[in-house]
Amino acid sequence: MPVPLIPADELARLLGKLSDVVFFVKDRDGRYVQVNQTLALRLGLKHPEDVVGRDPRDVFPDPLGANYRAQDQQVLGGQSLENRLEVHLFPDRVPGWCLTDKYPLRRGGEVCGVIGISRDLGRPDGRHPAYDHLIRVVDYLEAHFAESPRVEKLAQLAGLSVAQLERHFRRVFQINPSQMLAKLRIDAAMRMLTTSEPIAVIGQQCGYSDQSAFARQFRKVLGLTPGQYRKLHGRNTSY
Repeated sequence: MPVPLIPADELARLLGKLSDVVFFVKDRDGRYVQVNQTLALRLGLKHPEDVVGRDPRDVFPDPLGANYRAQDQQVLGGQSLENRLEVHLFPDRVPGWCLTDKYPLRRGGEVCGVIGISRDLGRPDGRHPAYDHLIRVVDYLEAHFAESPRVEKLAQLAGLSVAQLERHFRRVFQINPSQMLAKLRIDAAMRMLTTSEPIAVIGQQCGYSDQSAFARQFRKVLGLTPGQYRKLHGRNTSY
């Protein structure tokens, strides 16, 4: 016997109980149709109804809203976005890491909207049997994030096969080793961008071959260029 589908409003109510999960449904024009309480609160609003009928450009500061809007347009074109590591900036400008999934909603074979969730990265599972092996890899990446270590070397450090490393790493940290490296680089870049260090130098120190590669990856994760992030935090210096 098939399981009945859960109406979007019931699903939003259920997910509204989870403070670490953002849930949303958007229509064909990219406007919010359904959101949970968590998203409303993170936008500095009191109720989900305050978000409904608006699109990301109405509720997120520029250029974040425009970036999310462009992302939605890709999904409305039929593309899915899965397990994407992103940084969301909350109203107090404190960055929060999350994994985002967005899928096209279809009716009668036609895309009619977007449904998605963003899950905050939780604390590592320190009780996992492989934790002590994996923490050696994290320690190494923290000390060498400006390099590009091969996954085979990381597996050797952990005393695991590559397949075991990937599987256990995702279970313990919710992300894979390459995502952890990207996270460490962007974390370091965000810290450095609050100083007066030139952006090109910061990119090199964080392991990017050139400034354009740094800017592309930074914008992919945050929705802002390094320069825009710096201005957001009150610094304005040469590139």
